[in-house]
Amino acid sequence: MFSRPPGLAQNLASEIEELIGTRGLKPGDRVATMEELRVQTGYGRATIGETCRLLAERGVVDVRPGRGGGLFVSKVSPVVRLRQTLLTVPQGATTVAHAIAVRDALEELVALEAAANRTDRDLRDLDVCLDAMRRSGDDLQDFLHANWSLHERIAAITSNDLARAVYVSLIRAITELSVRADSETSTTSRDYLAERMAVHEELVEAIRLGDADRVRAAVAAHRGDGAGEDVLSQVALAKPAAGQ
Repeated sequence: MFSRPPGLAQNLASEIEELIGTRGLKPGDRVATMEELRVQTGYGRATIGETCRLLAERGVVDVRPGRGGGLFVSKVSPVVRLRQTLLTVPQGATTVAHAIAVRDALEELVALEAAANRTDRDLRDLDVCLDAMRRSGDDLQDFLHANWSLHERIAAITSNDLARAVYVSLIRAITELSVRADSETSTTSRDYLAERMAVHEELVEAIRLGDADRVRAAVAAHRGDGAGEDVLSQVALAKPAAGQ
């Protein structure tokens, strides 16, 4: 189980992956040592270790132990290249609604894969993500970031590397397009947030049970009638990027 909220390691992994792409690092180039990452980010060893594990699983880096070791760019596979391309899409070239629409097209596939491949550790991590959503209270910003962390953790379970690469990159894009909600919106959205919390709890429960029909129903409820995260985005995230 994570010693810190799962989103920290996931977000840092995505930032490092984007950095590799924007700096044009090549296979074999050193990214950083674990100690350098710890000092630069202020995160603990557990979070840095989890970040390295995520990057290695994604095929982005090779983690070499010992003196002179650290994180080194791995040989770029087509899937990793696709992810890096998605991460470097200009911020003004898309909107939250566009990103969510594409993500929703992959939602059922990713959730069904999670239900078929989940382990006990995966389920514990999903519960941690749900707890983070509950602790967000009426804060839309916190709720949404915890929400994206949950979906990214669900995607991490899938064995479909291509679907995971696109899905996680879209989540990252949605997160980066976010803006802070005002206090009035946060207060009036309390009941709606409670409703969305219940939808995500059911999605995780369906994955826990490995019930494909229940997963499909949970995904349909998650999408709703065009509501879901798209409505939350209109409230807290949907402002276009500067200059759009």
